Amino acid sequence: MRQLLKNDDLGKLIVRLCVGILILFHGINKVIHPGSFDGLGQMLAGVGLPSFLAYGVVLGEVVGPLMAIVGWRARIGGLLMAGNMVVAVLLVHLPQLGTLNEQGGWALELQGMYFFAALAVMFLGSGRMAIRPD
Repeated sequence: MRQLLKNDDLGKLIVRLCVGILILFHGINKVIHPGSFDGLGQMLAGVGLPSFLAYGVVLGEVVGPLMAIVGWRARIGGLLMAGNMVVAVLLVHLPQLGTLNEQGGWALELQGMYFFAALAVMFLGSGRMAIRPD
């Protein structure tokens, strides 16, 4: 029984699937509604960056999650997702960084979970339950 409860590769698979699938939903929504890239481009232009960088969200919310889900270059996928979350916080959620919500939790707990889970994938790698184990 003890050996059954100690399975690092299964733990890595669970983290990869959870963060990958949940972030992928955001990416699919943006791809289905391409007008969202215009809004992202405007936000980027507002901080002095070229608006075409908005399409970089496809890397962080589609390509990176797919890499993590299937376990092909999962560490790079984790890096792409973590980088995406840093940009999202800087562009959209920066005023909430040090605030709490009505229930007393951190206002950015969801974004924080995505970021730290993506970092975990980046540092842990895919494990053996992957198309190409790290």
